Amino acid sequence: MNRFDVLIVGAGPAGSFAAEALARGGVNVALFDGRPPGEPKACGGGVTSKALKAWPHLLDAVGRTIDELDMYSPSGKHLHLKLDEPFAVYSRIAFDTFLRERARKAGATVLAEKVSGRGCKRTEADADGTSAYPDAGWTLTTQNGAEFFASWLVGADGANSPIAKKLAGPLPPAEMEVAFGYRAPLPDSHEAATVVAFLPSWVGYAWAFPRIDHVSFGIATTQDAFDHESLDKLLWDFMVSYYESYGTARGSERVAGNDAGGPPAGMRALQRRALEPMQIWKAQQSVEGDQIRNELKKSAEAYAARIPGLAPRTWDTRRACGNAWALLGDAAGFADPVTGEGIYYALRSAELFANAYLAGTPLDYEQRWRGDFGRELQRASQMRRRFYGNFWGAPFTDRMIEFARGHRGIRKVLGQLVAGDQGYTDLKRKLARSALKPL
Repeated sequence: MNRFDVLIVGAGPAGSFAAEALARGGVNVALFDGRPPGEPKACGGGVTSKALKAWPHLLDAVGRTIDELDMYSPSGKHLHLKLDEPFAVYSRIAFDTFLRERARKAGATVLAEKVSGRGCKRTEADADGTSAYPDAGWTLTTQNGAEFFASWLVGADGANSPIAKKLAGPLPPAEMEVAFGYRAPLPDSHEAATVVAFLPSWVGYAWAFPRIDHVSFGIATTQDAFDHESLDKLLWDFMVSYYESYGTARGSERVAGNDAGGPPAGMRALQRRALEPMQIWKAQQSVEGDQIRNELKKSAEAYAARIPGLAPRTWDTRRACGNAWALLGDAAGFADPVTGEGIYYALRSAELFANAYLAGTPLDYEQRWRGDFGRELQRASQMRRRFYGNFWGAPFTDRMIEFARGHRGIRKVLGQLVAGDQGYTDLKRKLARSALKPL
C-alpha cells in the first residue's frame, strides 16, 4: 500500500519547501508534481530580499540578482532606484526544480502524478480492520489510477487549486487577479534593465524582469478590470519601448545582433544600460519600432495565470487549516493583493505548517500564519484601492514617484517596499516620517 504520513499536492515553492522540512524531520511525505515536464509556471519569478535573508540557500538556485530598477508612474514619470537590499529573479522552471530536488534529497517521495479534486476522499477509521486503509485520513487517486493514503492532506496546487475548492470552498472571481505576459529574448548585451511601471487608467502594473536567458514581461491587474485586448496592446507598446530604449542613449555604440542563435538581429542593444528613460505608454511609430515588434511576434512566448487577491473581510473568515488538512501559498490565498507577489508567503506558510506539524500540533498552523503575516496581507487588501486610487488630484502612484524623485527618505522607503522589507501596516507612518526629514 502507498501509505504516507502526509500527502502534498503541488510541487511549486510551497509544496516542495514543506516536503523538504517535513522529510528532514522524519515525516514520511509524498509530493505530487502534476505539471508537465519543462512547463514553466506563469510568474515574474521575483524573490524579495526578505525571502533571501530568511532562507539564504535560495541564492544557490540559478538566477539573476537585482540591485537597481527603474520605476514609471502612470503618466510616465521615471525613477531610478538603487536598492540597499537586492532581490532575485528566477526562471520558475529552474527555481521550482531546485526546491523540488532539495525535497527529494531530504527524503520526500516525489511523484509525477496529477491529482484532481474528485480523486481526493476522506477515509474514516475502520473498526473491524477489513479496509485496506484502516485509519482515518485521506485517499488520493491520481489520474493514472494509482492510490495513496495518509493521515494529513496538504493543498499547495496554486490559485486554481481543486484541493482548496474542496476543503475551503471556491473564491469569487472578484477575489482573483490576472497576470499575463511574454517571455522574450534578452537584448544583445544581456545587460537588460529591471522595470516596474504602474498602468495608466488601470489598477495594476507592468514589469520587465531580466532572467539568465530571457526577459519576462507581464501585466498584473484585477479580474474585474481585465480587458485582454486593450491590456495586451498596452503591454506590446511597453515591450517595444523597452527594446527601443537601448537605442536612444546618446554617445553610445550599438552592438550587432548575434546571428548564431542569439537574440533577433532587429533588437540592437547598447553595451550599457540606456542613458535615457523609456518613452513609456506611447505607441511610437518608427521603422525600428516596427521591426522590433515584428521580430518579437516571431519569438515571444505567451503565458497567463491567476493570482489570489483576497478582500479584507475574507481574511477574517477563510481558513487555511482544518481537520487533517492544510492549504499553503496561492492555494490558501496567500499573495500580496497590491503587487501579486506570493513566493515569500508560499515559503513562509510552508515553514509555519511544517513547524506546527513537527511540534505535534498541526492545527496550530492556522494561528501561526495569522499571527505571522495574516495582518500584513489583510492590510494590503485594505490599501489596494487607495494605492491605485487618486491622491491630491493625481494617481497615488504618480505622486509617490514624484515625491520620491525629490526626497531621499521617501525614495529609501519605496526601495524597501519593492524589496519586500517594508510592509503596509506602518507604510503611511514611515512615509510621513521620512517626508519630514531633510531632502
